[in-house]
Order: sequence, then C-alpha cells, then structure tokens
Amino acid sequence: MNKKFHFAVFLPKYEKLEYWRSQVEGIEKAALEFSKFGIVLDYFFYDFNTVSFKESVKKVMDFNCDGLLFAPIFYEDSVQFLNEYKKKNIPVVMIDSNISNEDDHAYIGQDAFQSGYLAGRLISFAVKNERHVLIFKITREIESTSVYLQRINGFYSFFKDNEELTNFKFSEVTIKDSGIDQMNLDMFLGISSIFVPNSRAYIVAQFLEQNKIKGIRIIGYDLLKENIEYLNKGIIDFLINQRPEDQGYMGINYLYKKLVLQEDAERTHYIPLEIILKENYFPARK
Repeated sequence: MNKKFHFAVFLPKYEKLEYWRSQVEGIEKAALEFSKFGIVLDYFFYDFNTVSFKESVKKVMDFNCDGLLFAPIFYEDSVQFLNEYKKKNIPVVMIDSNISNEDDHAYIGQDAFQSGYLAGRLISFAVKNERHVLIFKITREIESTSVYLQRINGFYSFFKDNEELTNFKFSEVTIKDSGIDQMNLDMFLGISSIFVPNSRAYIVAQFLEQNKIKGIRIIGYDLLKENIEYLNKGIIDFLINQRPEDQGYMGINYLYKKLVLQEDAERTHYIPLEIILKENYFPARK
C-alpha cells in the first residue's frame, strides 16, 4: 500500500470556462478523497485549438503514469492520439465526449445523441401551430467536436422518428464564440424556438433581452452562472444539465477502482439527463 499511483489528467484549460472548472473541482474532490491510497494527479491542460492540443499530446505521450483521464475535444486528433496511446496498455477513461466505438476505453458522461433527441422532444411540447425552429451554433474552433455533432443529429432524429410533427421547419445559424455583435434582428424573424447545442444559450438570451424580443422558447445546456440568470428571468426555458463535477469525480473513481482496488468497473456510465427549469432549479448547498 506504499505504492504511488500516478494518474494523468488531460483536459482543456478551465480558468475562464465554468463548465471545465466544474470538471476539475470533481477531479480534485476525488483526488483528496483517494490521496491516502497513494493517488497522485499530474495535469496536462491545452488551449481550445489544435496546435496547443498537439503540443500537449507530446507531453502526455512522454509521461509515465498508471492511468489517464482524458477529455477528447478535437475528434480526429483525439482518435489519432488514443490509437497511439493504446500501445502503452494503460487504462483510459474519457469524460464529456465518447469517441471510441470499441471497448478499449471507459467513458463517463452524457449520451450526446440522446440529449439532442431529448431537446427535440422538449421543443415539440405544447405546439399546435406551425413552428420555425432555429438551431443556433455558437462555436470556437471546436465546432466539429463529436459531442456537438451528436447532439444536433439526435435533435433532427427526434423529428424524423415522429413524422406526425409536420408543422415544424428548421434553419441553422452559426456565429463565432461570444460574438453577440454578429447577431441581428433578422435572424429571429418568425422564429418560435431556438436550440443551442452547447453551453452558450445565454448569448442568445442576452440578445433577445436587449432587443425586447419575447415569445421564443430557448433550450440549451449546462448550469453556467449566465445560463441560470436567464433561466430565472424566464428567457431560457430549459437547460439540460451534464453534471460536470460528477463526471470528473467518477473518472478518477473509475481509475481508483481499476488500478488500486483492481476491480472490474463498468466501462460506460451515462450520466442521467436532467431537465432544469426555473421552477426546479435549486443551487447546490456547499
């Protein structure tokens, strides 16, 4: 029991991103809890661009450890990295996005396709007249990420599977990151519902509030402070919560069970899809 277990944690930088900060808080909670069993964490953070990611990949490949916790944001580069890393024969657990169709690695997070499917169902509720739905893509360089595309595919699949919902039509708009200055009133003409397939629903909500546009239903992801603000104001209608802190904690817990306890842990653990409305949002008590 005097053995040290080194876990590499390979994540995006989180200083300005509440979602990833929550992941790290869960990881730190687990690290503190399991430190008495010799668990030591070594962090490798990358910026939200492929150049920074590839630089970090080299460091992770050169680092000797017992297990890896990894958030595969860039799909193609992450697949290439995991194929190389497989040669090390070290347990890997992915969080946030599942890019492996094989059983080589563990995954803890949401079923992204199902979460998009759920968003489609929420949009369809209580609708009798013709509805124009806008899929609002607010992206960085990571717009081709697996989780992002799976949500959009799931969203469209709901309406394909429910052919009786013939009163819906769809359009898409893409703006770069936090570019509220790229938005204009014409984007929202005739729109009844908006689906934002990532955590930036608050950017759309802010624009609607500033321009006094009402009566548009918004569905987005994650309990970010800004999202909660507009949820409480009634501008965002639904948020699908991914429980990022739980993902981080359970990722380290998986490696602890696998390597320290040498137990067979479940390889895929889907976080339940939580639908948060203004009426059922209660901040976690510290």
